[in-house]
Amino acid sequence: MIVTIFGATGMVGKQLVTHSLAKGYHVRAFGRSVEGLIDADLRHENFEAIKGYVFDATDVQHAITGAHAVLSALGGAFDGSDHTRSLGIKNIATQMATVGLTRIVALGGYGVLPNNKGGYLLDAPDYPINYLPVGLEHKAAYECLKASALDWTFVCSPNIVDGDADGQFETQAEAAAQSMHIGAGNLAMFMVNELSSNVYVKSRVGIGNG
Repeated sequence: MIVTIFGATGMVGKQLVTHSLAKGYHVRAFGRSVEGLIDADLRHENFEAIKGYVFDATDVQHAITGAHAVLSALGGAFDGSDHTRSLGIKNIATQMATVGLTRIVALGGYGVLPNNKGGYLLDAPDYPINYLPVGLEHKAAYECLKASALDWTFVCSPNIVDGDADGQFETQAEAAAQSMHIGAGNLAMFMVNELSSNVYVKSRVGIGNG
């Protein structure tokens, strides 16, 4: 399988690269500063670093043409000011439709999970105000994927902590997991496995450390 990974230079993105290579996938790691990924640890015949800009249609289309699936761990400013998460996903989704690619597993945030009134957890009056801007970015990214014809999975993670995978985590369709923390390695493990297991296609997923 050929997998294009967006946000490959971040904490979760690097773990996505590692877990995808461990699966035997051919990895295309996309980012503006991919030079840091080209080191002794990632020298692999199945690894390819692609320098590009997620807002650029040509760069994104080049990176996904011939791929079988997409993983997205796009980051951005915590105040949501750069719109990397929302507009980045929009461009990725558009270019996927253009080249006929359908499968994407994308990282979002906890606040995009549903509340008991048909809205979002981030709609709650007591939702932490400092998390709201990035939550709204994740909401826009989710709504873009939901409106598309893609086979998407949107992973709504709580606080992400550094660390390798130990496989001790839980997932819930359209609901929050009990834990408010998830290790970056476990998060990446789930996202990579979901590409082939297809358990949560067209679904939001709550995840947390087990």
